[in-house]
Amino acid sequence: MASRSSALRKSKTATARKSAAKAKPAAKAGAKLPEWNLADLYPSIDAPEVTRDLDRLSEECASFEQAYKGKLADETAKTGGGTWLAAAIRRFEAIDDLAGRLVSFAGLVHAGNTVDPAISKFYGDVSERITAASVHLLFFSLELNRIDDAVMERALATLELAHYRPWIEDSRKDKPYQLEDRVEQLFHEKSVSGYAAWNRLFDQTISGLRFRVGAKELAIEPTLNLLQDRAPEKRKAAAQALAKTFKANERTFALITNTLAKDKEIGDRWRGFEDIADARHLSNRVEREVVDALVASVRAAYPRLSHRYYALKARWFKKKTLAHWDRNAPLPFAAKNMISWNDAQSLVLNAYGAFSPQMADIAKRFFTDRWIDAPVRPGKAPGAFSHPTTPSAHPYVLLNYQGKPRDVMILAHELGHGVHQVLAASKGPLMAPTPLTLAETASVFGEMLTFKKLLASTKSAKERKALLAGKVEDMINTVVRQIAFYTFERTIHSERRNGELTAERIGEIWMSVQRESLGPAIDIKPGYESFWMYIPHFIHSPFYVYAYAFGDCLVNSLYAVYENASDGFAERYLEMLSAGGSKHYSELLAPFGLDAKSPTFWDGGLSVIEGMIEELEGMG
Repeated sequence: MASRSSALRKSKTATARKSAAKAKPAAKAGAKLPEWNLADLYPSIDAPEVTRDLDRLSEECASFEQAYKGKLADETAKTGGGTWLAAAIRRFEAIDDLAGRLVSFAGLVHAGNTVDPAISKFYGDVSERITAASVHLLFFSLELNRIDDAVMERALATLELAHYRPWIEDSRKDKPYQLEDRVEQLFHEKSVSGYAAWNRLFDQTISGLRFRVGAKELAIEPTLNLLQDRAPEKRKAAAQALAKTFKANERTFALITNTLAKDKEIGDRWRGFEDIADARHLSNRVEREVVDALVASVRAAYPRLSHRYYALKARWFKKKTLAHWDRNAPLPFAAKNMISWNDAQSLVLNAYGAFSPQMADIAKRFFTDRWIDAPVRPGKAPGAFSHPTTPSAHPYVLLNYQGKPRDVMILAHELGHGVHQVLAASKGPLMAPTPLTLAETASVFGEMLTFKKLLASTKSAKERKALLAGKVEDMINTVVRQIAFYTFERTIHSERRNGELTAERIGEIWMSVQRESLGPAIDIKPGYESFWMYIPHFIHSPFYVYAYAFGDCLVNSLYAVYENASDGFAERYLEMLSAGGSKHYSELLAPFGLDAKSPTFWDGGLSVIEGMIEELEGMG
């Protein structure tokens, strides 16, 4: 199997228009929103530095193969073998850092404008060059994992190699699923014309779609944003526009979904994975039974959480049920003011600073050093992310900021990722990347800090009620909705093994899991059966979605420890983030007295959401 190193795994966010690399300084109050400065990576897509580094990467990869291929087992077994292997890993790590810089720049440029032909070509060309170069590195993790356990243990007694013990032990967990070298090479080379090409088709298609809402033709992000508009007629019109355009493109999205599910089944079958999600669990370094326990706990809690909350929300709107386009409607008692970018920045930094000045100082750099791209633009990737790039550089955050309270929480979420990525960078390219389950912990914790800060500053029962309800909705979207997504994916991938699924059948599965998770208070109208089409996680990272629920429930428990902790919690928390991927999640949680393998662990996290709903019910 391929190395878990950051660059050579191809980032899922690897996807900004050419001018973004030369963006103007960050916006002042009242001016336009800030755009990121990608010149910290490369000046532009046609900069000579890009060509230079692509050529250097190709040369370094070929030279590395010539120097080490076929030698790892014998050389490591010799006296001084640990020192020799440590030198090889350091060289491999330097190559990974260079590749990370290139693939991150290409990906971020593409994320800023996925429909520009020149940028798309640049992104495709860089991806192909990196894939071709990294073919020469495939042997390394394969040979590393074939070294005899006793030989490796003796070598790890060497101080230089002991530094890499976490990465080596992590890599060797992939050993049972490795294939013969030439098959691994074939899988790797064909990824460009296989799943990566289908990922790219999805991105370009979804960004190019237009939705007619009234007299306007909108891209997907502003259309989805209308589902949270105060005007009921706008929410309905947006939902109907989404349904109409999705329906017109259902064959394309069904083909992408079927092809990628089949591609995954082929890879899983060749590698010998038993369950359709086992590859994701291995990547996350989490046990299947832990995820199964999480899923079972959340599904059992649907009636106590989402069903109960949406019934309450319907009553607030003086209705028995809410149409699906009203699920995220602004609450009738919520404040109507928009939140300026400067106010959003202050809210998040103050919340972070109250917890840890160091955390706030790191987060502030995203604003002062232009590491954030905030405005909505035609062709820009929807949603939000924090891209770690590579440890020798720094992360970048992409947002589509529109001034809603939820946008502030998204900012807090992505900055949590960013702080985590900055702290973990000291571990180097091989050990900085964090499994997805723990990667979501810092982001959700950042949200919780911001929410609690806002809640403590409320001056009226009405304001508190609005904040609580908004947080419950966010948690339901993070926990309930993501586990429903995971259930949907499991059914799709299971049925795909028996043949292609029509768009109609995919829609039926989607509607089934949505009815189960949303409950009787949400009236799912015709057209919603096609809303599975725009979820990018299904395409880019199969079974990723449970990591959100994992992180949210874990943070609920972690925050409870924080509220009852003596001095030193913040230091322990930042130490946990600084570990990156060098420790298993169970080892990182132990200092906080938390054990995700406990049968009652997930119920504790879910009870926090239930407690908030109970408080809302008591408010009437």
